[in-house]
Amino acid sequence: MALSNHAPIPELYVSNESAQKLKVEAGGLPSWDLTQRQVCDLELLMNGGFNPLKGFLSEEDYNGVVENMRLADGTLWPMPITLDVNEGFAEKIEPGQDIALRDAEGVILAILSVTDKWVPNKSNEAAKVFGADDLAHPAVNYLHNTAGKVYLGGPITGIQQPVHYDFKARRNTPNELRAYFRKLGWQKIVAFQTRNPLHRAHQELTFRAAREAQANLLIHPTVGMTKPGDVDHFTRVRCYEAVIDKYPQSTTTMSLLGLAMRMGGPREAVWHGLIRKNHGVTHFIVGRDHAGPGKNSQGQDFYGPYDAQDLFKKYEAEIGVTMVDFKHMVYVQEKAQYFPANEIPEGSTVLDISGTELRRRLREGLDIPEWFSFPEVVAQLRKTSPARDKQGFTVFFTGLSGSGKSTIANALMVKLMEMGGRPVTLLDGDVVRKHLSSELGFSKEHRDINIKRIGYVASEITKNGGIALCAPIAPYTATRRAVREMIEAYGAFIEVHVATSIEECEKRDRKGLYKLAREGKIKEFTGISDPYEAPEKPELRIDTTGTDVDACAHEVILKLEAMGLIKA
Repeated sequence: MALSNHAPIPELYVSNESAQKLKVEAGGLPSWDLTQRQVCDLELLMNGGFNPLKGFLSEEDYNGVVENMRLADGTLWPMPITLDVNEGFAEKIEPGQDIALRDAEGVILAILSVTDKWVPNKSNEAAKVFGADDLAHPAVNYLHNTAGKVYLGGPITGIQQPVHYDFKARRNTPNELRAYFRKLGWQKIVAFQTRNPLHRAHQELTFRAAREAQANLLIHPTVGMTKPGDVDHFTRVRCYEAVIDKYPQSTTTMSLLGLAMRMGGPREAVWHGLIRKNHGVTHFIVGRDHAGPGKNSQGQDFYGPYDAQDLFKKYEAEIGVTMVDFKHMVYVQEKAQYFPANEIPEGSTVLDISGTELRRRLREGLDIPEWFSFPEVVAQLRKTSPARDKQGFTVFFTGLSGSGKSTIANALMVKLMEMGGRPVTLLDGDVVRKHLSSELGFSKEHRDINIKRIGYVASEITKNGGIALCAPIAPYTATRRAVREMIEAYGAFIEVHVATSIEECEKRDRKGLYKLAREGKIKEFTGISDPYEAPEKPELRIDTTGTDVDACAHEVILKLEAMGLIKA
């Protein structure tokens, strides 16, 4: 039977008394430490945000969701909610067992009663759920390069919610929001999903959407995982709080949703609708290219601009939420106000600033006009995104052994230190191996761990306004991408491919390593017995053959100047 919008939604928590007993019992169970995405998923499973799911999908439910957006019993559900684990952990677990699910601090949040264990066809999942098995899609990249190879399914018993220390007053479970709407007597509620700061156009379109639907407004931004490179949620929430007073009093509220987005376009829109239904919402704004991840590896958009609206409309009755079309709002200079793009008076001067242009203006410290955004929002963005020449960044050299990476990095370090302004740290491959990774060998797994350690240290340096210069071999594309995503959360990442040929590298080989590798005396040697995956689109490509080191370092300096990261 369908739930009314104000009736409580089923939660998966046990009573406080039972939770205390279960915690003690769970202490002796096999434990899985949840990833950031899994913590987000678990919280929404437990608090009813993912109702009717009772746990992580079984294999039968998973197959139904992937193939036709339905659980085994026919219920509409478009997104696989799976517990992915590594092969080593999976080998110790069999259906029929219970496992404790812990957060990063080791706190037990829930117990999973395992009913299913299987190895999914991830290429099929990518193609069916996201429309293409293309690593340019962040969720497909996550699926292949981050998620575990084995899935576990089964019902969960919730012991406690994940702890959030930030914005506690803004975090509401579905039942808390339903109770709030009931208390205020709100019958119609239109929700706006966002992972970006709110500017004047957003405020205008949400206000209009609520007025047209004769509904109250719920600003419901996602503060779980979004797309790599998005503005961090702390900054975004401060921006939302600066804007919430711009709405008419007592018509609008804001609540934070700890959802790990998949950027799944049409399917994600349907999923967002079902989640909002659980939160007591009656209407939902679906945007142009809703939850789109950007361009695919051919440079085309992954989804058509209205694909999400079309799919949502198809399932609207089943979702139980009315779709409100997102109207692209533009500023008309002569009228000094915003209009929907399809209602612009003839002969008007239209002003608009794209997301790319906004980022450029922030990066270069340029003016952002008041017609585009509220001064309070711009002030928050400037705090987090100072002008580029004041931000930290990472220069990441990659290339074969002997290509000249470390030599150029050293020369670059000296040039940057001579210029002054920001601390410079060199994370050379050999030095890092000595101080951070002395216990690691040269297997693919150990190389990846080493590069990710370098990436983590570089991201911390970048976050704190310094310059990190990294010079490992870093032979694998997926690992370099993971490091890029780690660093681009805080500043610029400049990949420099030192593309010196293997023949030239062998000529320079003072230690005789290539010779030993060709004789089979060194195993897993990059370029000989192990592959080097050359970057396809580095920010800069340098061949050091016959080129002096100073000239190579100067090329990097010119690139950094062109990107606005340093000033001559």
